[in-house]
Amino acid sequence: MRRLAARGAAGDAGEVAPPAADSTDCAPGRSPSPCRLIDLCAIWDAGVFLPAAVAAAWKGAPSGVPRRRLNEAETLSSVQKAQLQRLEAARPRGPGSGDRGPVPRMARQQPPPWVHAAILFSLLSLSTAIEIPMDPSIQNELSQPPTITKQSVKDHIVDPRDNILIECEAKGNPAPSFHWTRNSRFFNIAKDPRVSMRRRSGTLVIDFRSGGRPEEYEGEYQCFARNKFGTALSNRIRLQVSKSPLWPKENLDPVVVQEGAPLTLQCNPPPGLPSPVIFWMSSSMEPITQDKRVSQGHNGDLYFSNVMLQDMQTDYSCNARFHFTHTIQQKNPFNLKVLTNHPYNDSSLRNHPDMYSARGVAERTPSFMYPQGTASSQMVLRGMDLLLECIASGVPTPDIAWYKKGGDLPSDKAKLENFNKALRITNVSEEDSGEYFCLASNKMGSIRHTISVRVKAAPYWLDEPKNLILAPGEDGRLVCRANGNPKPTVQWMVNGEPLQSAPPNPNREVAGDTIIFRDTQISSRAVYQCNTSNEHGYLLANAFVSVLDVPPRMLSPRNQLIRVILYNRTRLDCPFFGSPIPTLRWFKNGQGSNLDGGNYHVYENGSLEIKMIRKEDQGIYTCVATNILGKAENQVRLEVKDPTRIYRMPEDQVAQRGTTVQLECRVKHDPSLKLTVSWLKDDEPLYIGNRMKKEEDSLTIFGVAERDQGSYTCVASTELDQDLAKAYLTVLADQATPTNRLAALPKGRPDRPRDLELTDLAERSVRLTWIPGDDNNSPITDYVVQFEEDQFQPGVWHDHSKFPGSVNSAVLQLSPYVNYQFRVIAINEVGSSHPSLPSERYRTSGAPPESNPSDVKGEGTRKNNMEITWTPMNATSAFGPNLRYIVKWRRRETRETWNNVTVWGSRYVVGQTPVYVPYEIRVQAENDFGKGPEPDTVIGYSGEDYPRAAPTDVKIRVLNSTAISLQWNRVYSDTVQGQLREYRAYYWRESSLLKNLWVSQKRQQAGFPGDRLRGVVSRLFPYSNYKLEMVVVNGRGDGPRSETKEFTTPEGVPSAPRRFRVRQPNLETINLEWDHPEHPNGILIGYTLKYVAFNGTKVGKQIVENFSPNQTKFTVQRADPVSRYRFSLSARTQVGSGEAVTEESPAPPNEATPTAAPPTSPPTTVGATGIVSSTDVTATAATTEATTVPTIPTVAPTTIATTTVATTTTTTAATTTTTTTTTTESPPTTTRTKIQESAYTNNQADIATQGWFIGLMCAIALLVLILLIVCFIKRSRGGKYPVREKKDVPLGPEDPKEEDGSFDYSDEDNKPLQGSQTSLDGTIKQQESDDSLVDYGEGGEGQFNEDGSFIGQYTVKKDKEETEGNESSEATSPVNAIYSLA
Repeated sequence: MRRLAARGAAGDAGEVAPPAADSTDCAPGRSPSPCRLIDLCAIWDAGVFLPAAVAAAWKGAPSGVPRRRLNEAETLSSVQKAQLQRLEAARPRGPGSGDRGPVPRMARQQPPPWVHAAILFSLLSLSTAIEIPMDPSIQNELSQPPTITKQSVKDHIVDPRDNILIECEAKGNPAPSFHWTRNSRFFNIAKDPRVSMRRRSGTLVIDFRSGGRPEEYEGEYQCFARNKFGTALSNRIRLQVSKSPLWPKENLDPVVVQEGAPLTLQCNPPPGLPSPVIFWMSSSMEPITQDKRVSQGHNGDLYFSNVMLQDMQTDYSCNARFHFTHTIQQKNPFNLKVLTNHPYNDSSLRNHPDMYSARGVAERTPSFMYPQGTASSQMVLRGMDLLLECIASGVPTPDIAWYKKGGDLPSDKAKLENFNKALRITNVSEEDSGEYFCLASNKMGSIRHTISVRVKAAPYWLDEPKNLILAPGEDGRLVCRANGNPKPTVQWMVNGEPLQSAPPNPNREVAGDTIIFRDTQISSRAVYQCNTSNEHGYLLANAFVSVLDVPPRMLSPRNQLIRVILYNRTRLDCPFFGSPIPTLRWFKNGQGSNLDGGNYHVYENGSLEIKMIRKEDQGIYTCVATNILGKAENQVRLEVKDPTRIYRMPEDQVAQRGTTVQLECRVKHDPSLKLTVSWLKDDEPLYIGNRMKKEEDSLTIFGVAERDQGSYTCVASTELDQDLAKAYLTVLADQATPTNRLAALPKGRPDRPRDLELTDLAERSVRLTWIPGDDNNSPITDYVVQFEEDQFQPGVWHDHSKFPGSVNSAVLQLSPYVNYQFRVIAINEVGSSHPSLPSERYRTSGAPPESNPSDVKGEGTRKNNMEITWTPMNATSAFGPNLRYIVKWRRRETRETWNNVTVWGSRYVVGQTPVYVPYEIRVQAENDFGKGPEPDTVIGYSGEDYPRAAPTDVKIRVLNSTAISLQWNRVYSDTVQGQLREYRAYYWRESSLLKNLWVSQKRQQAGFPGDRLRGVVSRLFPYSNYKLEMVVVNGRGDGPRSETKEFTTPEGVPSAPRRFRVRQPNLETINLEWDHPEHPNGILIGYTLKYVAFNGTKVGKQIVENFSPNQTKFTVQRADPVSRYRFSLSARTQVGSGEAVTEESPAPPNEATPTAAPPTSPPTTVGATGIVSSTDVTATAATTEATTVPTIPTVAPTTIATTTVATTTTTTAATTTTTTTTTTESPPTTTRTKIQESAYTNNQADIATQGWFIGLMCAIALLVLILLIVCFIKRSRGGKYPVREKKDVPLGPEDPKEEDGSFDYSDEDNKPLQGSQTSLDGTIKQQESDDSLVDYGEGGEGQFNEDGSFIGQYTVKKDKEETEGNESSEATSPVNAIYSLA
C-alpha cells in the first residue's frame, strides 16, 4: 500500500494526487495510488479538500485548538465568484423550487454574503478526505455507517416455478440489521411462514414448496440496512412474476390473394412478461426463408412486398418463445391461396430479370405497408437502442435507403438490419434526435416516409454522492448532480427520512444539489440519500458521513531492509494512517533536515524516491508521521549492492561436428548476493546432458552435433538483477583433413565480401555479384545473402537465400514493390564474417497482391461481438503501396447483402451481433495497384454467452469403491448459447465414513466432451461421502449448477502402510516398524507380513504372519547370520489386501565401532508383545582389588532402512541367553572390535561347497571335540554350576519367570557361582590353577577361572556366535570356529 493518507505536496496550494488509474473501482486517468483503500474513489470524486490556510493552521495549532474560520476578508477569484452565483441560483426559493415540505429555520435564513464566500472558498480548496486502509486491525476498530453492497435490479422479474429471491446485502461496523417495506408499508416477515431472511444478510427468500401463488407477492419492495450510525436504503425493487399466456384458439380461413399483391400476416402474440421472441415457421417446423421481398417486422407480423405463386407451397405459423419458461407456443398456421394468370410455377423464371412480366404480374410503384402514411414520430430514451422500420410493397420489390435530414447517419452507431428495412442506432444520445427518412424505390418510382425522433432521458449521474470521511472540525460536502430530459428533481434524505423532517444540524447547510458540512463533529455521522427523478425513471444513491479521530499509525512492518543495485532508482515506502491526515517527513541516520530536493523526491503519499543510488546513500532512513493527536515513526535500512556484469562474454563460434566447444561467461557481482548462472539455447532453458558440462564461468559441449547449432545465452542473475550475453554456435559437417601446408597455419573467420554489384535488372529478379574476402586459412563453405527494405521494417535485415562457397554471383528472385538493399556474409568452419557493405538499392515495380492474408478467423470476444483476425502479409507479399484489407461478413444462410469495411491492421470487431451465430467471412488484400484474388469464405461465430440451463435428472450409480456412473438429460440447444464443449461434473469429498479422519474438501472436476448423456467419474476415495453438481460448459464458461447430488462410495482396499522401517540392532534379530496407511479406504482388520530368507540365488520358504490392526511392530529371529530377508507388508480391510510395500534387511556391515556402556548394562529383553527393548552391547572392563574379569562381546551396529510408504505392527517371541557377571562402579572403557567380513554375499559363490573348506571344518571339529572332553573333566572337578541352557530348550509352564515368554534377570543371576570363592568385598577371587581354555580363545585378552566363571562367559559366547558366525573377530579361535558351524 503505497498511498494511504498524505498531505498535498504543493504546500499551501493543498493539491493532492488523485487515486490510481489502474484501480478497478476508479475512473481512468488518475495518478498512482493503491485501490485497496475503502471508498478511495468515492472520497476523491466527492472533491473534498482542506483549505490551504486551514492546513497551515493545523500544522502550528496545539492539540485541542479549534481551527480558524474563513472570513469575509478572503478574496474570491472569478471562477469562485461564478461558483457562488451558481450556488445562489440553485438555492430553493419557495414553492415550485422542488422542496419537499417546510424548510428548517437554518436553511430558510439568508446568511450574510461573507458566509457564502467562506463556504465557497472552502469547497474549492478543501483538503483531501481521509482514506481508510484495508488493514483488518484498523477496519475492525473503526466504526462505519451502513453501505448497500448488493441488491436486486429495479424491475425484478421472477420465474413462477422457482422460489423468489430479493437480494439486499450491506456492510458496516457494527454489522447492520435489515427490514423491508412493501408498497411503502412495513413488511412484517415474521407473520408470513413462506418468507424468511438469510442470516447476516437482508436477502428475502419466499418459498413456495408448501404451496402459495407467486402473484400474491407482486409489488414494490425496499430494503433498509441500519446500525447505530445511520440507515442505508436500497432501490425500490418492483417484483413481477413472469407470464406466458396461451395463444387464443382460432380457426383461420385460407388467405386468398392475387399474385403480385402485398400481404401482411398478423401474429398478434399473447402479451407475456417479458415479451416473447417471435419467429415464423411452417407447421412442419421448417423456417420461413426471408429476403427483401418476404420479411418479418419488428412487431412480429410477416410482410410480403408482393406475393408470388411459390409462396403457396408452404403454410405460415407464428411462434412465440417465452424466456423464463423456455416454452414455444405456436399459432394455427395460415394457408395461402394465390390467384394467378400463369398457373404453372416455372422455376426457371424465379431469377429471371423480368420475372414479374413473364408471369403476367403488373408492375407498380412502391407504397408503405409499415408505417402508414408519409410521416410519423418516435420517442426513445437516452442510452437505449433506436429502431426505425420501413416496409414497402411494390412490383418489382423496392429497395430501401435511409437518410438523416441535415446530416449523415452516425457511422459508428448506425446499422442496417432486415435487408435494409430497419435502421438501428445503438446507445442513443441527444445529438441523435432529428428527422430521419426512408426512401423506397424500384424502376417504377419511389416514395419517402419521414420519422421525427425525439430523445428523452431518464436521470443519469453527473456527480454521484460519495462517502465522506472527515476528521473532527474538518469541512466537506456531498454533491448530487444528475441530468435528464425533462430535468430531474433532487430530494435529500437522511437515514431514510426526508431531510426537512430531520432534527436541525447547525453544521449542515443544504444548497440545492449540495449539502455543505462545516466544523464536523462525531455527532454528524449519518447516511444521506439522494433521490433524483423525472417521468422516465429515478436514481437513488447512499453516501455516509463518518467522522474519525485517530492518532498516526504506521502500517508497514518495522525496520524493513531494502537492497538496491548501485545507480538504480528506488523508492522507500512508509504507509501510514491517521485522522486528521498526518504530515510525513524523512530523515537519514537519525539526523539532519527533512529529505527533499536534489537526489531525493518525496511524493504526496509520503514515499521517498532516490533518483540515482550511490554508495553514500546507504544507511537508515526514518519516516515520521505527525498530526495534532501525536506522532509515529518507522525505519527503513537501505543497502547498496554492486551490479551484476558479464565482463567476458561468449563469442560466436563455428565448430566441426564431433569437436569440443567451450563458451566463456565470466561474471562480476556483489559478493553478498547469491549468483546463479544459467544457460538458454534459442531462448529456451538448456538441458545439461551427458555431453555438456557447466562450470562457474563456462559451458563446454563435447562432441558437438547438428542439433547443438543455435544461439546460446548466458544469464547471470542475483535476487536483485541480472545480465545477459548471447553467442551463436554454427556446426559444420565433416570434411576431409587438409593435406597441404596450410593445415598448420592458424585459422580464422573469413573477411567480409566486398564490391557488391547489381546487374541483369529485371522486373522480378536481379543478379548480385561480389568479390570474396580472404578465407584466413579455412575454406569458405557458404554465402548468406540478406536483404533489407525501407517501408515495413526499415533497418531490419532478413535472410534471402544461401549459396555454396564456390560461387560469387547469383540470380535473386524478387517481389513486387520492394525497395531492396542486399549484403553478403561468408561462413567457414571457424565462424561467420562481418556483413559486407550494403549494395545500392533497387525497387521493383508494383502489382496487385497475388495472395490474401492467411489464418482468417472469426471468434467472439464478448457475447455481442465477433472479432475477425488474420495474419498480416509481409513486405514481400504486399506488392504495392498502402496495403489494406477488405473485410466482408454476413450471417450464414440468410442471403443478406455482405457488410464490408476496409482495415489497415490485422483485426476488426463486428459489434451488436446475436449470441453465437455463424457468419461467412472473407478477407481480401488490396493495394494501390488493385485487389488480390477472390478470397476463400471462412465460417466464424459471434461471441458466446454463459449457458442458461443446467443438466437435469442427474442419476448416479456406484460402480465400485472408486468410480461412479453418471447419467443426465441434455439441455435445449438454445440454452447453450455457444458451442457445447462438454458436460462437466464438479464433485468433492464431503467426509469419510471413518470417524475422526480429516479429508480435503477440494473441488475436483470431470469433463465429458460433446453432446453426451452419460459418463464415468473415477479415482474416487473409497468409504467416503461425496457431493456432486453438473454444469454445461461452452467457450465462455460454466453455466448454472444443477441440483447437488450426494452419494457414498463403498469400502475398498487400503493404501500401502507408511514409513516401513527395517532395523537390525544385532545379528540375532531384525526389528520391523510401520505406520498406518495414509488412506485406510475402510475399516482396517489387520496386516499381512510375508518374508523370505535368501542368500545369493538361494531362496528359502516364504513365511506369512497376520497381525491385528493396532499392531505396528514386529521382531524376527534370524535363523542364520548370513542370509538376508525380503519383507512384504500390506494392510487389509473386509474387501481384501491393499498395496504392499517391500523392503530388504540391510547387508552385513564390515566394521562396527561400539560405544561405552553404562556401569551396569541391562540385558536384551523381549516382551510379550514382541517389541524388543535393548541397549547397545559394549565392551566394559571391570576392575577389582584382586581380579579383573573383562567381557568381550561382539558388537553389531544398528542399521535402519526406511521407506516413504506407510505401514503397521506385529508381535513375536524371541529367546535370549543370560549370563552372570560381577562388576564394580569403575568407569567403562570402550573396546574397538574388528569384524570379519561375511563369507557369503550376493555376488560370491557359496564356499560351503568348497572341498578345502569342508576339510578345514572337520579338523576344527575334531579339535573342539577334544577341548570339550577336557572341559567336561574340569567341570567334574569344579562342581556343578547353576547355568541353564536356554538356547534350544522350550519354555516350561513350571517356570514362573517364563510364563509370559519373557526372561527376568533377578538377583539370583548376580550371585557368585557355586564353588567360587568370594572375598570380603564381594569380588570373586581367582583360583591358583590357570589350566583353562583361554589359550585357545582370544590369547591374553581374557582370563577365565576354573571356578565356573568360564562356563558363564562361554554360554554367552555360544549364543553370540550362533548369530554372528564368522563375522566375529574371534573367528580364528577354535572355539569360535566350531560354533560358527552351528
